[in-house]
Amino acid sequence: MKRILLKLSGEALANKEKKYEDGIILEIASQVKQLLGKKYEIGIVIGGGNYWRGRTSENIDRTKADQIGMLATIMNCIYVSELFRSQGIATEILTPFACSTFTGLFSKDFAVKSLKEGKVVFFAGGTGHPYFSTDTGVVLRAVEVEADGIYLAKAIDGVYDSDPKTNPNAKKYDELSINDVIAQNLQVVDMTASILARDNKMPMWVFDLTEKNSILNAVSGEFNGTKVTVE
Repeated sequence: MKRILLKLSGEALANKEKKYEDGIILEIASQVKQLLGKKYEIGIVIGGGNYWRGRTSENIDRTKADQIGMLATIMNCIYVSELFRSQGIATEILTPFACSTFTGLFSKDFAVKSLKEGKVVFFAGGTGHPYFSTDTGVVLRAVEVEADGIYLAKAIDGVYDSDPKTNPNAKKYDELSINDVIAQNLQVVDMTASILARDNKMPMWVFDLTEKNSILNAVSGEFNGTKVTVE
């Protein structure tokens, strides 16, 4: 496996005051740099939850609320990209709609070319359409650039049959199929993204970002998260 997409939550990059934690981002950059040295090609999708989550007011139209969320992901990608660059990592930020000179316009050909050149490609702005989450965005981009798999860095160490925060007897899966995820509505990613992953045979690995060397361990297979299979 050499071409991967990494999904990060916006909340994971920020503190309780929703300010960026540079230490967390620089640790991610360090791990990504090591993977680049091993000739991995890496795309990254970042959520916007540290800025905006869902429709926060009944006075805001859902479409407009989702557009605000798309812009939040772009701000996150610009910030994280700059910290990556400070560590000597070449990057590109691509969006599905024009953002003046802030980002490049997504095309498969340019994205793949950049990945092959050893650049980390940030896919910002979601799908460019309302009613689709960054979950759907990361699966869509993974399918489009023909990635080998998706790595979902979360605040939980894998997939459980119920919420371990409320059920102390929740069972954690080491491995399960995407069909089981859909049938049991386990919310690894949202349902639209799950079906897209199933139909395009895109495997996923779910792991806890806060664990030491979590990204490196997940990619090497030496992790205690959950693998979601598609066979």
